[in-house]
Formats: sequence, structure tokens, C-alpha cells
Amino acid sequence: MRARLGILLANQQVYIREIVTKDKPEELLERSPKGTVPVLVLPNGKVIEQSLDVMMWALQQNDPQDLLRSSNPSLSVQIHQLIQHNDNEFIGHLEKYRASIRYRNDDIEHRRNLCETFISDLEVKLNHHDYLFGDSPSLADFAVMPFVSQFVRVEKKWFVQSEYQNVGRWLRTHLESKLYTQVMKQYPLWNDIKQDCLFR
Repeated sequence: MRARLGILLANQQVYIREIVTKDKPEELLERSPKGTVPVLVLPNGKVIEQSLDVMMWALQQNDPQDLLRSSNPSLSVQIHQLIQHNDNEFIGHLEKYRASIRYRNDDIEHRRNLCETFISDLEVKLNHHDYLFGDSPSLADFAVMPFVSQFVRVEKKWFVQSEYQNVGRWLRTHLESKLYTQVMKQYPLWNDIKQDCLFR
């Protein structure tokens, strides 16, 4: 989702090959032997294999909303620090929290609490602004949103009754947007049609 968000936000035109990971085409493995998605192949043959790297590549080509805050280096650092916190700590706790629910373990509350450290930080940031770093979105909003959405879905009833009302409002803004609808659009499986689709 992050890779798709970045490409759309930067108004970049790419072709998409929709796959299921249980049926990986040889063409994918030739470009990226590890076989995970996303994989972006540039015209010069360079391969980008991480979703955040795809976002950065796209926005470095074109950043019409100033999501990178390139003219404000100190703010840009803060944005990237928050994303690193998400990627290096929160996602790991989130995966364990989801597993606890799936296997009905007895440590659900503990694992949820570990996730809440990050969610609480977001709640505070959203106290006085619509987005994480002000009244307009930044890269951080789009980079962490997919994982906050996953967190909410683990125990949705609990979340709705929690104190994280700012996070809930912020997330709804994303999920109800035209951009999110575009990102979630389904394409024919490439293995079935062997034809590239224009992503837009």
C-alpha cells in the first residue's frame, strides 16, 4: 500500500503487475530473487524492493504537496524519525499483537500495550492539528497509516472505545479519501493475463 500511495501522491506513471505471493511469476524472481512485494523496476533496470524506498523515489521525482518538507530540514528529520520508529519498533510489536489474537494467546493485553506507546505518540501529535506534523499531510502520515489501520483492525471494538479519538479521526480521513479508493483498486492478476496495466 505504501508504494502505491507514494506513486499516486507523486503523480508518477507506472505499469502494475498484480500477483499473489503463492504463485510468483518467474519474471518477479528474476528481478528480485527474495520474491517479496513491492518491486519497482526503473527504466534503467534499477530495482527498488522496499515500500518506503519506492515512496522516496517517487516523491523525489515530484512532490506537489511538499510531503518531504524539503525546505525545512529539521522538520524533515522529525518526519523520518517518526517513520523509523514505526518501521523499526511499532511494526514488530504489531505483528506479535496480531499473532496473539490469531492464536488466542494470554498475552494480548501486554502486546497491545507495547503497540500503544507509538499510538499514544500519534494521539498527542494530533491534539492540535489534523495531521501528524501540521495542518497538511506529510510523508509520515501516509507512511504509517497502513500499519495504524492494521492495529485498529486487530481489536476494533476495543479501539473505538479507547482514548485514541484523534487517531481514529485521522485514520477515517485517510480511509474515506479518494486516494485510498485508488490505492485499493484491484487489477487483473498478471499471471492470468500476462499483460501490464497502467496504475492510476
